[in-house]
Amino acid sequence: MDLSRRPLRIVLLRHGQSEANIDQSIFERVPDHAIPLTDAGRSQAAATGAALRSRFDGLPVRVYVSPYRRALQTLDALGIDDLVETARQEPRLREQDWANFQDSVDIARQRELRDSYGHFFYRFTDGESGADVYDRVSTFLETLHRDWDHPGSPRNVLIVSHGLTMRLFCMRWFHWSVDFFESLSNPENAESYTLVRQPDFRYKLDRPFPQWSDYRPTTRERAAWT
Repeated sequence: MDLSRRPLRIVLLRHGQSEANIDQSIFERVPDHAIPLTDAGRSQAAATGAALRSRFDGLPVRVYVSPYRRALQTLDALGIDDLVETARQEPRLREQDWANFQDSVDIARQRELRDSYGHFFYRFTDGESGADVYDRVSTFLETLHRDWDHPGSPRNVLIVSHGLTMRLFCMRWFHWSVDFFESLSNPENAESYTLVRQPDFRYKLDRPFPQWSDYRPTTRERAAWT
């Protein structure tokens, strides 16, 4: 691969506030993939879009977006359609599958089990583990690199996805340990993190993810942003 074709920046964006972020019981009656944004979520996305427009410096953007409604609505609300060269729905960027229609009592019980078992390895009944999401994100990275090998590939890439998926993308990209992943908090709704290309054509995050535990990153893990 010609390294000069690598994008200047890869922006990871979490969807705006969804109906599920304010009412967990919605999972009992609405499929996870069909849950929409709230009005506040659309406003969050619009504000983020204005910031992204400045960050992209008027250059074309290639978009990969989770097929979940809240992610698609977030992309639409960004207001950067004039910059988007291609927008591709990418099922491998979807949210972690927890179940179909969910039993709130059972999910609450499983959340507690996950906290003691580990977020990366715990697999929800009829759903996925974090490790499963890691595996599908890994195959998506192969697609990214193939796309970048084509002449004329845009200098900006935007990935509109979900909080856990974003953390696992970075875990895979930067080869973070499971322990470090477990210590990280999800980004806020409509919050973005950017992988910025360096002079040696490698990437660094514009800032670290917040940590909820006292795990101390290794020198290699800290190298992702320092």
